Amino acid sequence: MSRFRVIAGQEGMVREAFRQRPRLVDAHPGFIRLEVLTPDQRTNEFWLITFWRDRESFERWHADHLRESHAWMPRGLKLEPGSRSLTYMELVAE
Repeated sequence: MSRFRVIAGQEGMVREAFRQRPRLVDAHPGFIRLEVLTPDQRTNEFWLITFWRDRESFERWHADHLRESHAWMPRGLKLEPGSRSLTYMELVAE
């Protein structure tokens, strides 16, 4: 799960970029799905929840394709300093 906040006013272009994303990660071995969420009270904050078969698959993608997968984000996009985080979670039950 990763989280970031964009500078206020850029939310719309980020939402549209995710809706139009090229889905490069979708074909990566071990990838299951991606969900992009934003809190009602902080619309400039985005949470990306990616589901992977195992952590190694994610780490392989992250090391090899992260730059390529972010190339489609809008030019001029600015993140709030210190707003990025990455958290690994383990599925306990469904």
